[in-house]
Amino acid sequence: MKEQYHPQDIEKNVQHFWNAQNSFNAVTDPTKEKFYCLSMFPYPSGWLHMGHVRNYTIGDVIARYQRMLGKNVLQPMGWDAFGLPAENAAIKHNIPPAEWTYKNIDHMRSQLKNLGLAVDWSKEIATCRPDYYRWEQWFFLQLYKKGLVYKKKAEVNWDPVDQTILANEQVIDGRGWRSGALVERRNIPQWFLKITAYAEELLNDLEKLPHWPEPVRTMQRNWIGRSEGVEVNFPLAGEDEHLTIFTTRPDTLFGVTYIAIAPQHPLAQKAAEKNPALATFLEECRNIKVAEADMATMEKRGVATHFKVVHPITQQELPVWVANFVVMEYGSGAVMSVPAHDQRDFEFAQRYQLPIQPVIQPKDHSAWDFKKAAFTQSGTLIDSGEFSGLDSSTAITRIIDHIEKLHYGKRKILFRLRDWSVSRQRYWGTPIPMIHCSTCGTVPVPEKDLPVILPEQVQFEGIASPLKTLDSFFHTTCPQCGEPAERETDTFDTFFESSWYYARFACKDQDKSMLDERANYWTPVDQYIGGIEHAVMHLLYARFIHKAMRDEGLLHSDEPFTRLLTQGMVLNHGIKMSKSKGNTVDPQPLIERYGADTIRLFIIFASPPEQNLEWSDSGVEGAHRFLKRLWAFAYEHYEARHEPPIQWDNATREQRDVMRQLYDIVEQIKFDYERLQFNTVVSGCMKLFNVLTKTVDTQIIHEGMSLLLRLLAPVAPHITQQLWQEWQYEGTLINAPWPTSDTRALTADQLELGVQINGKMRTRITVPADADTQAIENIAKNDAKVQQSIADQSIKKIIVVPGRLVNIVTGDK
Repeated sequence: MKEQYHPQDIEKNVQHFWNAQNSFNAVTDPTKEKFYCLSMFPYPSGWLHMGHVRNYTIGDVIARYQRMLGKNVLQPMGWDAFGLPAENAAIKHNIPPAEWTYKNIDHMRSQLKNLGLAVDWSKEIATCRPDYYRWEQWFFLQLYKKGLVYKKKAEVNWDPVDQTILANEQVIDGRGWRSGALVERRNIPQWFLKITAYAEELLNDLEKLPHWPEPVRTMQRNWIGRSEGVEVNFPLAGEDEHLTIFTTRPDTLFGVTYIAIAPQHPLAQKAAEKNPALATFLEECRNIKVAEADMATMEKRGVATHFKVVHPITQQELPVWVANFVVMEYGSGAVMSVPAHDQRDFEFAQRYQLPIQPVIQPKDHSAWDFKKAAFTQSGTLIDSGEFSGLDSSTAITRIIDHIEKLHYGKRKILFRLRDWSVSRQRYWGTPIPMIHCSTCGTVPVPEKDLPVILPEQVQFEGIASPLKTLDSFFHTTCPQCGEPAERETDTFDTFFESSWYYARFACKDQDKSMLDERANYWTPVDQYIGGIEHAVMHLLYARFIHKAMRDEGLLHSDEPFTRLLTQGMVLNHGIKMSKSKGNTVDPQPLIERYGADTIRLFIIFASPPEQNLEWSDSGVEGAHRFLKRLWAFAYEHYEARHEPPIQWDNATREQRDVMRQLYDIVEQIKFDYERLQFNTVVSGCMKLFNVLTKTVDTQIIHEGMSLLLRLLAPVAPHITQQLWQEWQYEGTLINAPWPTSDTRALTADQLELGVQINGKMRTRITVPADADTQAIENIAKNDAKVQQSIADQSIKKIIVVPGRLVNIVTGDK
């Protein structure tokens, strides 16, 4: 064994050993309990940042720990390889996106391997490869056959910089999630996946995910947004039409004083034909911020139309306004406005001097100033005809019954969730397998012709997709009539690729079907790790696609991810690391200087996984010092490797006491591993190491090192593997079983009990472990400190709490 710790040599040799043995190649084995550990796969940007290092180190610690528990562990790695950055790089550097992407994959793969991850690289996938996206195209066609895919012209979020459509989830504070550009509204034909068909199940099945963080489940509940209410028809005055309004508060129906419609509503367009002011307003609204947070805080503006509606119960005529806060995609794009009982409607009514009609008062009949604010709570109905005097809950049921009886409307469940727009007007993505024929219309590509291969050798002219001008791709023949036709040039939203990759890892070599039975063995993923920023988009889409694959007979489970860990960010001086802020720390030089184990140890020790981590150069130095101390201790006590196991029948008092301490720490570390509190795992290992440094008993050191190396192995796998080999423990460390406590060591022959006199702690006594109550009382009474404390008092009573304390009650003689 070498005297000095040289992490670069050690890590190179250990990684070579793992590779030669195919140590982490997972094999489907139905006779063994499986554990599928997956960290969200990276986009191949070309460089590894500390966020990557933290994410994949956390996942690796979990995977290695589960392997030591004897489970059949799969931890794969792949590349979310399509996306706009590759196109931007192609334009900037004049190289094809494919070339840029594959170079980046090669570089990042090498960097990840340097971390010593227990990854099964034989299952590596890249979503830009035809053997992957072929099955995505195939699955899209199956959904099309089922009516879960459709194309329509719809108003969308348009990113003017990236020149593509964004889903609502991809608009953050009114800006594109990648480019940061202000989002515009445009009317464009696009393909949709009918995620709304699964809205109820997506909502209900959140209850099947108790091991997901509650904030993530709450975000998904809110995004799906189930509302129970009623659709009410308001006839248009003088017209043979009506506006259908959805409301969850029919108890406020008698307080409606105007109707507000979205700027995109057909009635608004019709009204603008004769209203120049309204036409100008509609044009202004084309670029309205669409994020919900923006709409809640933006200035409420509107323009009146010449249309009026008739209240279905009171028969009162009400004005119709176009308002910028009404969303066309929710319900019918029209809302009934009740200024007395909705704060948004109240603000709008005050601005435009519209009537405010209170119809609900507080339950306690206290006064409410409707000139200052809306009363938005439930209460008692007033000025509501036959429903006056009812409480809101009763009135809601009665009014809905009344509306249905008179055929003015019907009960309705509405979801905030919109269908998923998967069309993107970009090149570097999966081609949508559809053909446009002037005779036959839109025709799916025959399955035998899949995959529709994306040409990789392309030249960009500006930022527009080259597919539109690439004759070899664009021009084709109609599979139905054989006449000339055109291919769809939109590509899939890259979230489609990341919605099913976890299942493909299980059977990446399957070329006859999308998935096979291996996917059913490995899924659902037992532990998924990634950032909370994916709570709505990626995680919701993956849940939807998983259920759709289940309904296609490809999978048997209902959910893709059993447990979810959302790790915190890596900060530098309190700010998230980012290139734009110039506060990033490149992990590669640190690995070259200190070794991967040091970086892993620091990352794990510095903060609990779910919390943010503050970068610290001194923390890295501290982690390195600990590993050097461990190596030096192992070198100093190298001869202890020959010691035989402790024979408990002949064990010394020190051996029993020290091993009991060590096994207590083992139990705590096991508990911390299970609850994913890895920072206290490391502190536990340090505590155990400190216990070892205080003994000279070589048998204890031999057994203690065996415990420590196994406990620390998931966090610092290279140094522990090397020391395991140097100390000649049996087999290889990655196949060693998790340490269990020896009950013989935990069985104490003596106990220490506290002694209280009249409720105050006075001293501690040592008693035989098998001493009965009388013996304990005698030992306590005869203790010198007890006798001194009692003095001239007499003992009235002695209470023995087994294993804990003795309480002596005294009084005057």
